[in-house]
Amino acid sequence: MTELPIFAAGAVCWRLIEGKMHVLLIHRTVYGDVTIPKGKVDPGETLPQTAVREIEEETGLAVALGVPLGISTYSMPGGREKVVHYWAAEVSPEAIQRSTFVPNGEVAAIEWVTIKKARTYLSYTPDVEIVDAFAKLVDAGVTRTFALIALRHGKAVQPGSWDGPDSTRPLSERGVSQAAGLVGTIAAWRPRRIISSTATRCVTTVAPLSAATGIQIKRTEVFSQDAFEQGLADVRSGIGKRVRSRKSAVICSHGPVLPEILHEIALATGTTFGAVVADAASLDTGAFAVVHLSAENPSAGIVAIETHAPTV
Repeated sequence: MTELPIFAAGAVCWRLIEGKMHVLLIHRTVYGDVTIPKGKVDPGETLPQTAVREIEEETGLAVALGVPLGISTYSMPGGREKVVHYWAAEVSPEAIQRSTFVPNGEVAAIEWVTIKKARTYLSYTPDVEIVDAFAKLVDAGVTRTFALIALRHGKAVQPGSWDGPDSTRPLSERGVSQAAGLVGTIAAWRPRRIISSTATRCVTTVAPLSAATGIQIKRTEVFSQDAFEQGLADVRSGIGKRVRSRKSAVICSHGPVLPEILHEIALATGTTFGAVVADAASLDTGAFAVVHLSAENPSAGIVAIETHAPTV
């Protein structure tokens, strides 16, 4: 019987040193090699959670994820396949100051090097390929990004079994579990704002995230289904405000509204509304799309889109 793959996650951590791009490499104690920070998924974790946790454990640095860089797949010495998902992650001066790293039994040292040096220092070809993917972002001038996270509310009680107005329909038991399960994953991008449709099922979906982060929920009819179906939802102005702010934000809305939200993000950034953007709007309840935009030049277009299914 074929063994299941080992899943892992990590990131190319980066910062500018004297105006020049540097990336972080780790020197592992036991293996005597040089790699990108990464580690195995713990039970119950999602890949973004793993990436953030492993970076902090290995380097002492608390980071927010940026653009996805790709997936490395290779065979372990015993023949078992390992699948590693990578993101970019900017390291702020504050994170450097708060770093808790000391040499330990797993990591002997951490080192900031240029991309050119990283290619020669790294012990494994798959790591070099991930650094090459990051280098393309550097060349394109879109390393510093922010994320607009378009979230579809959790599973709600069926309309036929609810006597009140549709906007007051609550989450089902599964929806409540989905809302709780979203917290750790979405927190990996460190959103600065939480915006929600005024519908109960949307507000309740982001309530656990609000409680965990301390970010107050901004309720608005701009992204509500009722206003959208009545032709009163000004999605364009709502998205325009979010793009201008250049801060990562969660926008919790409804299945019928999400295509318009993604469409307006595309229009606000000069991106062609193609199949990739359209597909990202086709989300199940409790799922979300992370749309990555350049913080320095949002009009450069959507840098990347990733979608994440609910955990329950």
